[in-house]
Amino acid sequence: MNPDELVAIDVHTHAEVSSKGHSSLDDDLHDASSAYFKVEGKRKPTLQETAAYYRERNMAAVIFTVDAESATGTAPVPNEEVAEAAAANADVLIPFASIDPFRGKAGVKQARRLVEEYGVRGFKFHPSIQGFFPDDRSVAYGLYEVIEETGTIALFHTGQTGIGAGVPGGGGIRLKYSNPLHVDDVAADFPHLKIILAHPSFPWQDEALAVATHKPGVHIDLSGWSPKYFPPQLVQYANTLLKDKVLFGSDFPVLTPDRWLADFAELPIKDEVRPRILKENAARLLGLTKP
Repeated sequence: MNPDELVAIDVHTHAEVSSKGHSSLDDDLHDASSAYFKVEGKRKPTLQETAAYYRERNMAAVIFTVDAESATGTAPVPNEEVAEAAAANADVLIPFASIDPFRGKAGVKQARRLVEEYGVRGFKFHPSIQGFFPDDRSVAYGLYEVIEETGTIALFHTGQTGIGAGVPGGGGIRLKYSNPLHVDDVAADFPHLKIILAHPSFPWQDEALAVATHKPGVHIDLSGWSPKYFPPQLVQYANTLLKDKVLFGSDFPVLTPDRWLADFAELPIKDEVRPRILKENAARLLGLTKP
């Protein structure tokens, strides 16, 4: 992958279907999230189709599944399959993995193997779906130790989620787990851990900005929302104090980079900051360029 040749790096895309047609969400949650995001067209591109989509746009994409099997009973798209697809499309796909934090020591061993044998560059956590507080030392701290040691990245969903929205009881998904302040303890306990807070963190946007401003290793991705809905303080911090720590992310396939970028073009982002958000900050964080 040559970042100089890329238009942008999307740090937040989902692998939603395996090569065998298995989906990482059950039908009720899948259909509800499609309605929430007003998804048009095909919702479940294959990994190869995702690679072709980004190659056509001269972009790279970080791609991952979400492993929340303990909470949902639904197995994820296999991490190994995601990593192998990324290796076969290394010009455009960057593999992250996801491990259910309740897998315990077996999950910790799996994380190390995925880094060492499959070249995984980071790990996605979705506290609301996985049902855990990120700062619960009894759950995910073993995973964080491996992630910090290997120099990979921990990406946390923060704020409200479209998954479960509109389903009775939210499908049992609890929003409280995804307050970004719970990640502040993680950043303090693992000072060399590279962290991404995913999404504008409604209703905790100020908390996310505070954590990212205070902790050097914490970044924010802008996925999951059209930029035209970004709160003003997020735009202000992206233009100033956090100009080197804010990252382009779409949430593909529920939100496409085409739609995101069209709306981002209308934001009052400084000319010198725009390329940092779209590519440069992510390239540096992912180790594609020198610090």
